[in-house]
Amino acid sequence: MSSHHECFPSCKELALCARYWYLNLSLFPMKTTSFSRPPQLAVALLASGLMASTSAMAQSGEVNVICSAQAAWCSMIAVTFEKSQGVKVNMTLKGSGEAIAQIMAEKANPKTDVWFGGTGDPHLQAAEQNLTLEYKSPTLPKLHDWAQQQAKQSGYKTVGIYSGPLGFGYNTELLAKKKLPIPKTWNDLLKPEYKGEIQSANPASSGTAYTMIATLVQLMGEDPAYEYLKKLHKNISTYTRSGTGPIKAVARGETSVSISFVHDGPGEKAQGFPIETITPADGTGAEIGSMSIVKGSRNLAAAKQFYEWALTPSAQALGAATLQFQLPSHKETKVDPRVPDFKKIKLINYDYAKYGQTAERKRLIQRWEKEVNSLPQ
Repeated sequence: MSSHHECFPSCKELALCARYWYLNLSLFPMKTTSFSRPPQLAVALLASGLMASTSAMAQSGEVNVICSAQAAWCSMIAVTFEKSQGVKVNMTLKGSGEAIAQIMAEKANPKTDVWFGGTGDPHLQAAEQNLTLEYKSPTLPKLHDWAQQQAKQSGYKTVGIYSGPLGFGYNTELLAKKKLPIPKTWNDLLKPEYKGEIQSANPASSGTAYTMIATLVQLMGEDPAYEYLKKLHKNISTYTRSGTGPIKAVARGETSVSISFVHDGPGEKAQGFPIETITPADGTGAEIGSMSIVKGSRNLAAAKQFYEWALTPSAQALGAATLQFQLPSHKETKVDPRVPDFKKIKLINYDYAKYGQTAERKRLIQRWEKEVNSLPQ
């Protein structure tokens, strides 16, 4: 396994990144023709002849990964790890709610080795239920405090790999066309002019939506938060299965506003879509995207190899290469300027330990199903 820890991907990883972009532009349908060529990084690498360094290593073993990040990032990780490390990657894409459901269902006979990405709450839930393996990475001291804290409070059964704040995405063209104001606070979303103009994910399947509920409970108090959610329900057009579904709908003009992690916005904008993001002025929460090794992994050596590789700056830099703009957990990873500036965001003191508990998460989601989702729209 590669032992370098520089802030940029290695030559081999960069070349693989270029090949990925060159061959997989279909993952990013462009609205404008100005993006009809590979990104500049890939062009530079192709021109420099680095592609010659990507001869495949002999594969040794395999690793089964559930990826709860965006599809393009998941694919990039799989391609780059497999080609640079010589380990076959069998990857499945699932939202964090669906991911933990699968891991729970397979507890007696695990088929997954690593769970990569998705909000940290369900990773903490998996740790609490002893579904994931205690593993204290030697890289931990090089991670940001919030990533180390995520590991510590889970008994080192998960670790933070990125962080991103919750907020709103909005389609600038639709708002202008419909003469709608930009929502700047949580209460703004309750205005009657937004009826049918907002999308959110379903908390039963999406960690993004559960983060929204937990954020509102901590921001407002539980009963006022559910009264708020009942009122918000009237303005919601669709509850999507995936947490990224709403912001993609905003980008493509299918809805005006989304409740989303704001780091998902710049990637859509980079493709030419008329989208901007904002965090609520009255306060918001942030996810700690996490990674866990499944207890009972059949490919433990390969799982640990993937885990350690995913914590390196070179691997974490691949997020921005696929237009994913979360804050990476390794202190030495180069931070793209499109990553949200946490210093300018009013963040609540999110209690990850409490809201990552199985009973608490189940209770809050059941209450939402009973009191909110059951209401007519």
